[in-house]
Amino acid sequence: MTESKLLEAAVVGGETAYAELVEPHRPALHAHCYRMLGSVHDAEDAVQETLLRAWRSLASFQGRSSLRSWLYTIATNVCLRAIERRPGRVLPIDYGPPADPHRPLSEPLVESTWIEPYPDERLGLDDGLAGPEARYEQRESVELAFIAALQHLPARQRAVLILRDVLGFSGAEVAAALQTTPASVYSALQRAHETVDHRLPERSQQATLRALGDARLREIVDRYVQAWERHDVGAIVAMLTDSATIAMPPTATWCGGRDTVAASLRARPLNGSLTWRLTPARASGQLAARAFLWDPAAGGFRPHHTAVLTLHGELIDEINTFLEPWALTLHAPEGDGCRLG
Repeated sequence: MTESKLLEAAVVGGETAYAELVEPHRPALHAHCYRMLGSVHDAEDAVQETLLRAWRSLASFQGRSSLRSWLYTIATNVCLRAIERRPGRVLPIDYGPPADPHRPLSEPLVESTWIEPYPDERLGLDDGLAGPEARYEQRESVELAFIAALQHLPARQRAVLILRDVLGFSGAEVAAALQTTPASVYSALQRAHETVDHRLPERSQQATLRALGDARLREIVDRYVQAWERHDVGAIVAMLTDSATIAMPPTATWCGGRDTVAASLRARPLNGSLTWRLTPARASGQLAARAFLWDPAAGGFRPHHTAVLTLHGELIDEINTFLEPWALTLHAPEGDGCRLG
């Protein structure tokens, strides 16, 4: 059935027709809500609320805009209301100063404090730009640095930048979605650019990944996986930039500088007392590795963290290790430093 026929059937109560009508939009709507909220779980809730609101108001949709534009208008306003109820999310490096590697890992903070990684299998996004009006690539717009920069924007500036520069909507469409004027949209967009451009690196991860190529990327992530599994801190350190950082959300702990990162790795996760298995992955459009830790009580490996790697050329500049809830129940003795587990 065509979109118009599905719409007609959905308006008269056809739930199957409605599901068929909106399902193709779900992955991109989820990515949109993730950009707005910085959380996969919050994005899931926002998409569910968006589709419920759209279903309830379907009879009032007169086709004055495209179905895509209408759904994004609803989703954006759902996200704006969600942002009003909680503070913005951050990465540990934006939360506080670096940790002393000789002190224990800090206590985990509430989940809603932290940006979450976006699993690439959830993306459902094409490569490149969403349209000729877009400024940022689809995969570039879910990179950790981009999401972190967005969280520093006031909510409506964030919405304007995403709708205009990521999704490629016109100024008039953005103004209609936010019930404002095109002049206000372009004023907000200018201010948003000043903030975001100041916080983004000169080169996106997408540009870096393309420059390195698939074979080199596979070699980098394989080296990281193998070095971690054999507790080879020296091999990992050789892969780092001088200013490399490692962070461990949902704790506020992060360490900066190659020597300090090395000390934190030797203190606990790679001191030889733990048994690891890692698998290469992709998350937030970046290289990643999913780590599993041997649990003697269970007699098997359990998910421990996902390490999202940010590259500077061929070297790793950031390791953000997003801990699984199970990992937070493990405790190490005092003095283990910046540690995992």
